[in-house]
Amino acid sequence: MKIMPCPLNGPRNINEFVYGGEVKAMPNHRECSDKEWAEYVFYADNNIKVVQEWWFHSASGYWFIAERHTASDEIIDTYDPSEIFTKRVSFDAAPDQGQGGKQ
Repeated sequence: MKIMPCPLNGPRNINEFVYGGEVKAMPNHRECSDKEWAEYVFYADNNIKVVQEWWFHSASGYWFIAERHTASDEIIDTYDPSEIFTKRVSFDAAPDQGQGGKQ
């Protein structure tokens, strides 16, 4: 049985977690092309290296980051996202949108 060290709940069976993708810089959603957004959402480098990944503990609803080696599948570290993300991203409509066409 593989164990994932959850920063909130401690060591847990890997079956309690859902993979959420690699942590990477998000393009500006108001300025990027559809191709750039699709590459951000759907593509990964797929190289042998240590990567930061989003993981979700389904029993507690907790998202966190894990550092994992892609060749050995070893989980090197896990931590709360607040350790690297300091501000919230807002997806509000642009000032000229979101009013049903009225200005």
